[in-house]
Amino acid sequence: MPPLPIMKIDASFAEELINKALKSGADQAEVYMRSSKNLSVEVKDCSVDALKSSVGFGYSLRVIRAGRLGFSYATAEQGGDSVVSNAVEAAKYADEDRFLGLPEPAGPAADVEIFDPRIRDLNEDEAINKVMDMERAVYAEDRRISRIRKVSGSFTVSETIIMNSRSINVRYESTACSAQATAIAEQGDESRIGWEQMSGRFLEDVIFAEVGRNAATRAVRLLGSQKMSNLKASVILDNSTAGDFLGILASALSSEAVQKGRSLFAGRLGSRVISPRINIIDSGLLGRRLGSAPIDGEGTPSREKMMVQEGVLRTYLYNTYTAKKEGRESTGNAVRGGFGSLPSVGITNMFLSPAREAEAVPVNELFRAAGSGLYVVDVMGLHTANPVSGDFSVGVAGILIENGEEKYPVSEAVISGNILDLFDKIEGVGDDLRFYGNVAAPSLLISGVDISA
Repeated sequence: MPPLPIMKIDASFAEELINKALKSGADQAEVYMRSSKNLSVEVKDCSVDALKSSVGFGYSLRVIRAGRLGFSYATAEQGGDSVVSNAVEAAKYADEDRFLGLPEPAGPAADVEIFDPRIRDLNEDEAINKVMDMERAVYAEDRRISRIRKVSGSFTVSETIIMNSRSINVRYESTACSAQATAIAEQGDESRIGWEQMSGRFLEDVIFAEVGRNAATRAVRLLGSQKMSNLKASVILDNSTAGDFLGILASALSSEAVQKGRSLFAGRLGSRVISPRINIIDSGLLGRRLGSAPIDGEGTPSREKMMVQEGVLRTYLYNTYTAKKEGRESTGNAVRGGFGSLPSVGITNMFLSPAREAEAVPVNELFRAAGSGLYVVDVMGLHTANPVSGDFSVGVAGILIENGEEKYPVSEAVISGNILDLFDKIEGVGDDLRFYGNVAAPSLLISGVDISA
């Protein structure tokens, strides 16, 4: 079947909504519009298990009237008048907030590489074949793979426009592609699960067969797992689990969390918070990455920010509202869950890098440096970490290390501590930086971690 057409956004309709809102009493008005098409495929036993094609369109109107916020949205242009009246009416009953305000233009939007015509032109048969390649790769990797829980792919094209009454008017197109596989390996009475995911803006950056192979490898490598004794030793987090831990720090870097007293970084600007060996960067300008776009969710140009430099906290992430509360400028980190939600604060693409590029080393060198310890390849329960104190206790699985070499797989282990202490003990940084979604980290060697069985 041919690809689905995407509904083109009518910019004049957005302008019309803003003008009607201003005439109805709004002091400021903003329209966020998004049109998209999505194709998702699930395959099971060499046949299509689920296939869904959809086209979506929606828009929202945010108004500020006498320091009060109003908001409404719809999925059809025919409801435009109701959206205007509902938003303006809602503002009458909202609490007054002197920090409310829409952004003004803050320079030109960057030209970011986020659109792939190959995804736009992809048809259903081509999409199905890619997902089937992933399934075949899972089974071909190892005979101990007994079944596949899920293999799926998703392909999306979208167009976005943000326009407000303060002269912001930006429009852009983007694409996205993702693949994921969950494989089960069995040996005797034992079974292990392996999961892998890959995503990006360009079709060629998502290697479906590799996703399948890696999912199988992750399942098989944990067969024969044993329990280990309690110890305090070095830990190597592989790049996926390092990214999971970085995600906890990412949420704590939000100015919204700081202002609400829900961040372990509150009051620590200018202080050393983690190891001086690493930097943490957030950038909406990385070509081909999922978190990139020319503007953020309210029209402010995307930027690159050095969040933590050589272990020192340099800034928080801001949108227009939280920046105004502190007399600062937005960092271009307004994010939206969709046209039906107001902008909040979030990351674009956040990644961890060595403070000095030359300090990144191959992962096998991290093993030699560790000597003995645990190579962690899976972590469970990280969502239970305390976002204010940073304390955590999570289940992990991995490979025991002795004399710098892998010995045997380990399961049912627990590591605990404080996430800032954990990142303060980083002794080595791998050269295998990998993005999972819009968060990326290399493998990390961390000393003196409490491991219990």
